[in-house]
Amino acid sequence: MAAKIFKDLPGGLKMPAIGLGTAGFREEADVERVLNAALELGYRHIDTAYAYKNEVFIGSVLKKWFSSGKLKREDIFITTKLPLIGIHQDRVELFMKKSLENLQLEYVDLYLIHQPIGLKYFGDEDNRKEIEDVDHIKIWKKMEEQVQLGRTKTIGLSNFNKRQIERIITSARIKPACLQVELHVDFQQRDLVGYCHKNGIVVVAYSPLGAPGVKIFKDRNVPEAINTDVVKNIAKKYNKSPGQIMLKYLLQKNIVPIPKSSSLERLKENISVLDFEINSKDITSLDDLDGGETARLHTFTFIPGIENHPEYPY
Repeated sequence: MAAKIFKDLPGGLKMPAIGLGTAGFREEADVERVLNAALELGYRHIDTAYAYKNEVFIGSVLKKWFSSGKLKREDIFITTKLPLIGIHQDRVELFMKKSLENLQLEYVDLYLIHQPIGLKYFGDEDNRKEIEDVDHIKIWKKMEEQVQLGRTKTIGLSNFNKRQIERIITSARIKPACLQVELHVDFQQRDLVGYCHKNGIVVVAYSPLGAPGVKIFKDRNVPEAINTDVVKNIAKKYNKSPGQIMLKYLLQKNIVPIPKSSSLERLKENISVLDFEINSKDITSLDDLDGGETARLHTFTFIPGIENHPEYPY
Protein backbone atom coordinates (compact mmCIF):
# COMPACT_ATOMS: atom_id res chain seq x y z
CA MET A 1 0.00 0.00 0.00
CA ALA A 2 2.83 2.39 -0.77
CA ALA A 3 1.67 5.98 -1.09
CA LYS A 4 2.56 7.75 -4.32
CA ILE A 5 4.02 11.23 -4.25
CA PHE A 6 1.33 12.25 -6.76
CA LYS A 7 -2.27 11.26 -7.37
CA ASP A 8 -3.30 11.01 -11.01
CA LEU A 9 -6.31 13.07 -12.06
CA PRO A 10 -8.20 12.85 -15.37
CA GLY A 11 -6.52 14.54 -18.30
CA GLY A 12 -2.99 13.73 -17.21
CA LEU A 13 -3.00 16.09 -14.22
CA LYS A 14 -0.98 15.16 -11.17
CA MET A 15 -2.03 16.28 -7.70
CA PRO A 16 0.69 16.25 -5.01
CA ALA A 17 -0.36 13.63 -2.47
CA ILE A 18 -0.08 16.01 0.49
CA GLY A 19 -1.42 19.55 0.42
CA LEU A 20 -1.50 22.61 2.61
CA GLY A 21 -4.90 23.58 3.94
CA THR A 22 -5.40 27.31 4.45
CA ALA A 23 -8.87 27.63 6.00
CA GLY A 24 -8.75 29.98 8.98
CA PHE A 25 -5.69 31.93 7.83
CA ARG A 26 -7.17 35.39 7.28
CA GLU A 27 -4.38 37.73 8.36
CA GLU A 28 -1.93 38.72 5.65
CA ALA A 29 1.11 38.26 7.90
CA ASP A 30 0.01 34.75 8.89
CA VAL A 31 -0.59 33.71 5.29
CA GLU A 32 2.79 35.07 4.19
CA ARG A 33 4.67 33.37 7.03
CA VAL A 34 2.98 29.99 6.68
CA LEU A 35 2.92 29.85 2.89
CA ASN A 36 6.53 30.96 2.50
CA ALA A 37 7.63 28.36 5.04
CA ALA A 38 5.52 25.66 3.36
CA LEU A 39 6.91 26.42 -0.10
CA GLU A 40 10.47 26.33 1.28
CA LEU A 41 9.71 22.92 2.80
CA GLY A 42 8.52 21.58 -0.55
CA TYR A 43 4.74 21.89 -0.39
CA ARG A 44 3.44 22.14 -3.94
CA HIS A 45 -0.30 21.64 -3.38
CA ILE A 46 -2.12 24.66 -1.92
CA ASP A 47 -5.82 24.49 -1.04
CA THR A 48 -7.81 27.67 -0.60
CA ALA A 49 -11.32 29.00 -1.25
CA TYR A 50 -13.04 32.29 -1.99
CA ALA A 51 -14.81 31.90 1.36
CA TYR A 52 -11.51 31.74 3.27
CA LYS A 53 -10.85 35.40 2.39
CA ASN A 54 -7.15 34.74 1.89
CA GLU A 55 -6.86 34.26 -1.89
CA VAL A 56 -5.41 37.78 -2.31
CA PHE A 57 -2.63 37.08 0.21
CA ILE A 58 -1.86 33.69 -1.32
CA GLY A 59 -1.74 35.28 -4.76
CA SER A 60 0.77 37.90 -3.57
CA VAL A 61 3.10 35.25 -2.13
CA LEU A 62 2.90 33.12 -5.27
CA LYS A 63 3.60 36.11 -7.50
CA LYS A 64 6.81 36.82 -5.59
CA TRP A 65 7.92 33.20 -5.95
CA PHE A 66 7.13 33.18 -9.67
CA SER A 67 8.80 36.55 -10.26
CA SER A 68 11.97 35.45 -8.45
CA GLY A 69 12.25 32.34 -10.58
CA LYS A 70 12.19 30.10 -7.50
CA LEU A 71 8.96 28.53 -8.74
CA LYS A 72 7.18 28.14 -12.05
CA ARG A 73 3.39 28.18 -12.33
CA GLU A 74 3.41 24.58 -13.56
CA ASP A 75 5.34 23.51 -10.45
CA ILE A 76 2.42 24.14 -8.13
CA PHE A 77 -1.12 22.74 -7.81
CA ILE A 78 -3.72 25.31 -6.73
CA THR A 79 -7.24 24.44 -5.62
CA THR A 80 -9.93 27.00 -4.89
CA LYS A 81 -13.69 26.80 -4.51
CA LEU A 82 -16.94 28.33 -5.69
CA PRO A 83 -18.44 29.97 -2.56
CA LEU A 84 -21.94 29.36 -1.28
CA ILE A 85 -23.00 32.78 -2.60
CA GLY A 86 -21.78 31.66 -6.02
CA ILE A 87 -23.52 28.28 -6.10
CA HIS A 88 -25.97 29.19 -8.82
CA GLN A 89 -25.65 28.70 -12.56
CA ASP A 90 -25.75 32.48 -13.15
CA ARG A 91 -22.82 33.17 -10.79
CA VAL A 92 -20.25 30.44 -11.48
CA GLU A 93 -18.32 32.50 -14.01
CA LEU A 94 -18.47 35.63 -11.85
CA PHE A 95 -16.83 33.95 -8.87
CA MET A 96 -14.39 31.96 -10.96
CA LYS A 97 -13.10 35.27 -12.31
CA LYS A 98 -13.02 36.82 -8.82
CA SER A 99 -10.84 33.99 -7.54
CA LEU A 100 -8.44 34.21 -10.49
CA GLU A 101 -8.14 37.95 -9.97
CA ASN A 102 -7.48 37.46 -6.25
CA LEU A 103 -4.87 34.78 -6.89
CA GLN A 104 -3.27 36.73 -9.77
CA LEU A 105 -3.43 33.57 -11.88
CA GLU A 106 -4.64 32.82 -15.38
CA TYR A 107 -5.94 29.43 -14.24
CA VAL A 108 -6.26 27.17 -11.21
CA ASP A 109 -5.62 23.45 -11.32
CA LEU A 110 -8.81 22.41 -9.55
CA TYR A 111 -12.07 24.31 -8.99
CA LEU A 112 -14.57 22.82 -6.55
CA ILE A 113 -18.20 23.50 -5.74
CA HIS A 114 -17.72 24.22 -2.05
CA GLN A 115 -21.11 22.97 -0.86
CA PRO A 116 -24.20 21.33 -2.36
CA ILE A 117 -26.27 24.17 -0.87
CA GLY A 118 -26.13 27.78 -2.06
CA LEU A 119 -26.85 31.13 -0.47
CA LYS A 120 -28.56 34.10 -2.06
CA TYR A 121 -26.15 36.76 -3.29
CA PHE A 122 -26.82 40.33 -2.16
CA GLY A 123 -23.38 41.75 -2.97
CA ASP A 124 -19.87 41.17 -1.68
CA GLU A 125 -20.28 43.19 1.52
CA ASP A 126 -23.67 41.76 2.53
CA ASN A 127 -23.33 38.98 5.10
CA ARG A 128 -26.91 37.78 5.08
CA LYS A 129 -27.10 33.98 5.02
CA GLU A 130 -30.31 33.06 3.21
CA ILE A 131 -30.33 29.66 1.56
CA GLU A 132 -31.76 29.27 -1.93
CA ASP A 133 -32.73 26.43 -4.24
CA VAL A 134 -29.96 24.96 -6.38
CA ASP A 135 -29.86 22.98 -9.60
CA HIS A 136 -26.68 20.89 -9.48
CA ILE A 137 -26.92 19.87 -13.12
CA LYS A 138 -27.12 23.44 -14.42
CA ILE A 139 -24.35 24.53 -12.08
CA TRP A 140 -22.12 21.65 -13.18
CA LYS A 141 -22.54 22.60 -16.84
CA LYS A 142 -21.25 26.07 -15.95
CA MET A 143 -18.34 24.44 -14.13
CA GLU A 144 -17.57 22.46 -17.29
CA GLU A 145 -17.51 25.73 -19.23
CA GLN A 146 -14.72 26.99 -16.96
CA VAL A 147 -12.58 24.07 -18.09
CA GLN A 148 -13.39 24.78 -21.74
CA LEU A 149 -12.41 28.42 -21.26
CA GLY A 150 -9.08 27.49 -19.68
CA ARG A 151 -9.80 29.02 -16.28
CA THR A 152 -9.34 25.71 -14.48
CA LYS A 153 -7.63 22.50 -15.48
CA THR A 154 -10.33 20.35 -13.92
CA ILE A 155 -13.34 20.50 -11.60
CA GLY A 156 -14.73 18.68 -8.61
CA LEU A 157 -16.96 18.73 -5.55
CA SER A 158 -16.73 19.36 -1.83
CA ASN A 159 -19.07 18.18 0.94
CA PHE A 160 -21.38 16.36 -1.49
CA ASN A 161 -22.90 13.01 -0.55
CA LYS A 162 -23.03 9.88 -2.70
CA ARG A 163 -26.53 10.55 -4.04
CA GLN A 164 -25.59 14.06 -5.11
CA ILE A 165 -22.36 12.90 -6.77
CA GLU A 166 -24.16 10.17 -8.66
CA ARG A 167 -26.70 12.65 -10.02
CA ILE A 168 -23.90 14.77 -11.45
CA ILE A 169 -21.97 11.80 -12.86
CA THR A 170 -25.06 10.61 -14.72
CA SER A 171 -25.36 13.82 -16.75
CA ALA A 172 -21.78 15.13 -16.75
CA ARG A 173 -19.63 15.59 -19.82
CA ILE A 174 -16.64 16.12 -17.52
CA LYS A 175 -16.92 13.87 -14.49
CA PRO A 176 -15.85 15.18 -11.08
CA ALA A 177 -12.11 14.66 -10.68
CA CYS A 178 -12.15 15.08 -6.93
CA LEU A 179 -14.32 15.04 -3.83
CA GLN A 180 -13.08 16.99 -0.83
CA VAL A 181 -14.67 16.05 2.49
CA GLU A 182 -13.94 15.92 6.18
CA LEU A 183 -12.02 12.71 6.76
CA HIS A 184 -9.75 11.48 9.55
CA VAL A 185 -9.09 8.34 11.58
CA ASP A 186 -12.03 9.21 13.85
CA PHE A 187 -14.36 9.70 10.88
CA GLN A 188 -13.43 7.46 7.94
CA GLN A 189 -16.50 7.63 5.63
CA ARG A 190 -15.60 4.24 4.10
CA ASP A 191 -18.71 3.85 1.98
CA LEU A 192 -18.30 7.29 0.39
CA VAL A 193 -14.57 6.75 -0.16
CA GLY A 194 -15.20 3.36 -1.74
CA TYR A 195 -17.81 4.82 -4.07
CA CYS A 196 -15.44 7.58 -5.18
CA HIS A 197 -12.53 5.24 -5.79
CA LYS A 198 -14.78 2.91 -7.78
CA ASN A 199 -15.75 5.87 -9.99
CA GLY A 200 -12.23 7.23 -10.43
CA ILE A 201 -12.77 10.23 -8.14
CA VAL A 202 -9.78 11.28 -6.02
CA VAL A 203 -10.72 11.84 -2.38
CA VAL A 204 -9.13 14.79 -0.57
CA ALA A 205 -9.38 14.93 3.22
CA TYR A 206 -9.81 18.20 5.07
CA SER A 207 -9.36 18.21 8.85
CA PRO A 208 -7.22 15.05 8.41
CA LEU A 209 -5.99 15.29 12.02
CA GLY A 210 -9.46 15.82 13.46
CA ALA A 211 -9.57 18.98 15.56
CA PRO A 212 -7.09 18.70 18.43
CA GLY A 213 -7.26 21.82 20.55
CA VAL A 214 -9.96 23.54 18.48
CA LYS A 215 -12.13 25.39 20.99
CA ILE A 216 -15.38 25.39 18.99
CA PHE A 217 -15.57 21.60 19.29
CA LYS A 218 -14.77 21.36 23.01
CA ASP A 219 -18.40 21.25 24.10
CA ARG A 220 -19.10 18.22 21.91
CA ASN A 221 -18.43 14.61 22.74
CA VAL A 222 -15.99 14.24 19.87
CA PRO A 223 -13.29 11.54 20.03
CA GLU A 224 -9.76 12.68 19.25
CA ALA A 225 -7.77 9.77 17.86
CA ILE A 226 -4.56 11.79 17.92
CA ASN A 227 -4.63 11.58 21.74
CA THR A 228 -5.48 7.88 22.05
CA ASP A 229 -3.07 5.21 23.26
CA VAL A 230 -3.59 3.30 19.99
CA VAL A 231 -2.25 6.15 17.86
CA LYS A 232 0.45 7.11 20.39
CA ASN A 233 1.74 3.53 20.62
CA ILE A 234 1.83 3.12 16.84
CA ALA A 235 3.64 6.46 16.56
CA LYS A 236 6.25 5.33 19.09
CA LYS A 237 6.75 2.08 17.19
CA TYR A 238 7.58 3.91 13.95
CA ASN A 239 9.42 6.78 15.68
CA LYS A 240 6.88 9.25 14.28
CA SER A 241 4.42 11.73 15.78
CA PRO A 242 0.73 10.80 16.24
CA GLY A 243 -0.15 13.34 13.55
CA GLN A 244 2.23 11.72 11.09
CA ILE A 245 0.58 8.35 11.73
CA MET A 246 -2.87 9.81 11.05
CA LEU A 247 -1.71 11.38 7.79
CA LYS A 248 0.13 8.25 6.67
CA TYR A 249 -2.98 6.20 7.37
CA LEU A 250 -4.95 8.32 4.90
CA LEU A 251 -2.19 8.16 2.30
CA GLN A 252 -2.16 4.37 2.50
CA LYS A 253 -5.92 4.45 1.95
CA ASN A 254 -5.26 6.40 -1.29
CA ILE A 255 -6.65 9.60 0.21
CA VAL A 256 -4.96 13.00 -0.18
CA PRO A 257 -4.72 14.86 3.15
CA ILE A 258 -4.50 18.65 3.27
CA PRO A 259 -3.46 19.40 6.85
CA LYS A 260 -3.03 22.98 7.99
CA SER A 261 -0.72 24.34 10.65
CA SER A 262 0.84 27.64 11.62
CA SER A 263 3.75 25.87 13.31
CA LEU A 264 6.98 25.39 11.36
CA GLU A 265 7.64 22.18 13.27
CA ARG A 266 4.21 20.79 12.36
CA LEU A 267 4.57 21.89 8.73
CA LYS A 268 7.79 19.88 8.57
CA GLU A 269 6.18 16.86 10.24
CA ASN A 270 3.12 16.90 8.03
CA ILE A 271 5.04 16.68 4.78
CA SER A 272 7.57 14.14 6.11
CA VAL A 273 5.42 11.03 5.88
CA LEU A 274 6.58 9.42 2.65
CA ASP A 275 9.56 7.54 4.08
CA PHE A 276 7.77 4.76 6.00
CA GLU A 277 4.84 2.35 5.77
CA ILE A 278 2.34 1.30 8.45
CA ASN A 279 1.94 -2.48 8.48
CA SER A 280 -1.41 -4.16 7.91
CA LYS A 281 -1.92 -5.08 11.59
CA ASP A 282 -1.51 -1.47 12.67
CA ILE A 283 -3.73 -0.28 9.81
CA THR A 284 -6.45 -2.57 11.17
CA SER A 285 -6.00 -1.08 14.65
CA LEU A 286 -6.48 2.37 13.17
CA ASP A 287 -9.51 1.17 11.19
CA ASP A 288 -11.11 0.26 14.51
CA LEU A 289 -10.97 3.88 15.72
CA ASP A 290 -13.71 4.95 13.30
CA GLY A 291 -16.46 6.69 15.25
CA GLY A 292 -18.85 7.03 12.32
CA GLU A 293 -21.26 9.98 12.16
CA THR A 294 -20.83 10.75 15.86
CA ALA A 295 -17.29 11.91 15.05
CA ARG A 296 -18.26 14.36 12.30
CA LEU A 297 -16.96 17.81 13.23
CA HIS A 298 -18.28 20.03 10.45
CA THR A 299 -22.05 20.22 9.99
CA PHE A 300 -22.28 23.87 8.84
CA THR A 301 -25.32 24.49 11.01
CA PHE A 302 -24.08 28.06 11.60
CA ILE A 303 -26.09 28.77 8.44
CA PRO A 304 -29.71 29.23 9.60
CA GLY A 305 -32.04 26.54 8.30
CA ILE A 306 -29.37 24.64 6.36
CA GLU A 307 -30.26 21.28 7.91
CA ASN A 308 -33.82 21.62 6.53
CA HIS A 309 -32.68 22.21 2.96
CA PRO A 310 -33.48 19.28 0.61
CA GLU A 311 -29.81 19.24 -0.50
CA TYR A 312 -28.34 19.23 3.01
CA PRO A 313 -25.79 16.44 2.53
CA TYR A 314 -25.71 14.93 6.03
